Amino acid sequence: MNVTQLFDSFKDIKVGIIGDVMLDTYMWGKVDRISPEAPVPVVSVNKKEYRIGGAGNVALNISSLGAKASVISVTGHDNDGAELKKMFEGNAIDTSFLLQSEKRITTNKIRIIARNQQMMRLDNEMISDLGYEDENRLILAVQTYVAQEKPGVIILEDYNKGVLTKLVVQKVIDICRHNNIITAVDPKRKNFFSYKHVNIFKPNLKEATEALNILYTTVDEKLLQSIHNALYEKLQHHISFITLSEKGVFYQYGDSASIVPSHLRSIADVSGAGDTVIAVASLVYAATKDVQLMAKVANIAGGLVCEEVGTAAINREKLAEECKKLLA
Repeated sequence: MNVTQLFDSFKDIKVGIIGDVMLDTYMWGKVDRISPEAPVPVVSVNKKEYRIGGAGNVALNISSLGAKASVISVTGHDNDGAELKKMFEGNAIDTSFLLQSEKRITTNKIRIIARNQQMMRLDNEMISDLGYEDENRLILAVQTYVAQEKPGVIILEDYNKGVLTKLVVQKVIDICRHNNIITAVDPKRKNFFSYKHVNIFKPNLKEATEALNILYTTVDEKLLQSIHNALYEKLQHHISFITLSEKGVFYQYGDSASIVPSHLRSIADVSGAGDTVIAVASLVYAATKDVQLMAKVANIAGGLVCEEVGTAAINREKLAEECKKLLA
């Protein structure tokens, strides 16, 4: 399968994304004076933009790559939730299984930018776990989605905002195993060891070492294999896929393990790079079952998206061209 065939095959893959969706709000302005009320700059806002964030950004990347993305989550019954739903639908992301709750608020991260730097970030969010009723509504939505859509992949994207409770995680993995659906996980610390028996487990190096209480001085294959072994002992998962920031990515599947070094890039912003990596890795693995190719393509994608400022989805054509050039 060449690069063109690989990317063409994405259109036949259905992906469900379950996790903490959020709205990213960017306000740009200029600073000409200090406030007379307090020693802080006064930002005169002249531009405002909404972007899809959190687990929603994974869905955006899946859709941008040509696959069918369905977002399965719980938002608040509020204006931010309505804006987010409208943006999903405007980007060809299925919202049939996106739930609203009067007991939640939609996460909105508001960034105020002036003089080419972020002056402040305001987080409007709720981080407590879903209540019993919403938890069971979400599990039912996953069951309905699987029965109706028969997806090839389900991605669990955890931002510790309460949607992926231990019960939700356990039930989703059980449903996927029963229906032979590939599971890919981008974990956070709270439920780190709840994702047992998944196919792809993708922490970054910091998350993995902190969860396992591992201290290190040098990042090499020996360290990373020991991390994989420690993770496998707890999770019994199939593939460890660990992002290493500027050093690239590491994968291990059985006895096959390797570091894939990053390609030289002009880094503008690392926001959302992990979302892109898990989206690309999931699609490539679903299409090929080739772990090495999965790691190489996702590594290229993660570097490319870091050239963009703010949360941004991968450009399919640009990624395909880079893959043709760098994987030849």
